[in-house]
Amino acid sequence: MSRRGLLAAASLGLLLGACSMAPAYQPPPLPIPPAYKEDGPWRPAQPADGQPRGPWWARFGDADLNRLEPQLDAANPDLAAAVARYDQARAFAARAESGLLPQLDAQGELSANKQSAHRPLRSSGSSQPTYYGANQIGGVASYEVDFWGQIRNQVTAGKALAQASAAGLASARLSLETELASDYFALRGLDADAKLLDDTVDAYQKALELTQRLFDGKLVSSMDVSRAQTQLETARAQASDVAGRRAMLEHAVAILVGQPPAAFSLPARPDVAPAPAIPTGLPSDLLQRRPDIASAERQMMAANAQIGVARAAFYPSLSINALGGTQSTDLNLLSAANSFWAVGPNVSLPIFDGGLLKAQESTAWARFRETSADYRSTVLKAFAEVEDNLAQLHWLGQETSQEDAAVQAAQHTLDVALNLYRQGADSYLDVVTAQTPLLQAQQQALDLRTRRVLAAVGLIRALGGGWDTIDLPSSAQAAKLGQNNVTSRAGL
Repeated sequence: MSRRGLLAAASLGLLLGACSMAPAYQPPPLPIPPAYKEDGPWRPAQPADGQPRGPWWARFGDADLNRLEPQLDAANPDLAAAVARYDQARAFAARAESGLLPQLDAQGELSANKQSAHRPLRSSGSSQPTYYGANQIGGVASYEVDFWGQIRNQVTAGKALAQASAAGLASARLSLETELASDYFALRGLDADAKLLDDTVDAYQKALELTQRLFDGKLVSSMDVSRAQTQLETARAQASDVAGRRAMLEHAVAILVGQPPAAFSLPARPDVAPAPAIPTGLPSDLLQRRPDIASAERQMMAANAQIGVARAAFYPSLSINALGGTQSTDLNLLSAANSFWAVGPNVSLPIFDGGLLKAQESTAWARFRETSADYRSTVLKAFAEVEDNLAQLHWLGQETSQEDAAVQAAQHTLDVALNLYRQGADSYLDVVTAQTPLLQAQQQALDLRTRRVLAAVGLIRALGGGWDTIDLPSSAQAAKLGQNNVTSRAGL
């Protein structure tokens, strides 16, 4: 082919390079409610989305949690695996982008050879040498003209998948961070329960001693002593159960921060952090604030681009190839007379494939429909998670106030029962009857406070933990190789 022909072919490739067989991408429309259904007076009227971004867990004001969360980011093996998956996706995107550029390879060969004297078609009087050298230095260049956008759609898909992996990494990080916070606050709830049971054991011990003195004075029967003993041992058994459950949670926290349980401990601290006020914003904000929604949307975009890849396979492909160098039987490789070269196009057109290409296109369309359905499902589940946690925070807050009133009433009943028992006006059965509901009410009140804090953690996770689509890597960043070191976090 002449030089003019090559230039014409290259120009045509550039003109047609703007073609793309992928459908115009548009995320499916979704019904977005104007406001969240589950609301309550505890929620601020105006969301503070403009506040400084930072670690979401700092809102709870717990020094131990603030110390543990960064350890998770640094040492959790599951998070390290998610980072590695993101790096793989970036490498895949970079590999796809390399197809847009010409490929150039250098070649070299030095060899000494001997022919067989009885090689087929070689006569006995042949002038071909028996011993010869075959030395060559050269290069090969190739470039596939992307007429139908096949390569560019592969690049688009690769970048979208890398962005989806980045969002998946953020989702995995948020999931682990909220799991750590939930385990931590559940542990603190058990610390408060243990303190309550310790105080209860002390009170029951004093009641037993009082009953024993009255029994020694022939004022009460041994039945009162056994009832007091039963109450005391039951409370001690509950304290042992709480200690066992706390140990399990402490082990879980240790694993999350990347430490063996034997080398990790959290000193007991019998207080439960109050649930902070969390602005939710508008429901439409959720589409930008949840990394799993962003990941599902990027997966859908990649599937849309793959349709273009499958469609382009029906059309001819053109590549321009060139090779050149020097070749000699000796080491005289710098001589112009020993040079060689070849240049020309290579055209490939599918004629019959037994339905393979059509099946590939159908697969691409089915994959797009699958990712579209996954995207809609992810969005609907996100709305449900927000509503669930809003309802929990609202009704648990109301239930906590009611349970506190029950504790006060039960405490008054026990005080009266003990006074009457000391005066000999009532039996110890009335004391036991008052002790049991008081302990149950106190434990229920503590449990409600813990559940409300856990619901706040769940709401933060449902809202994306302050993450935003602006945290996604750009297309250029998604295709850039290198270890992912992005550890920025956004706070609600």
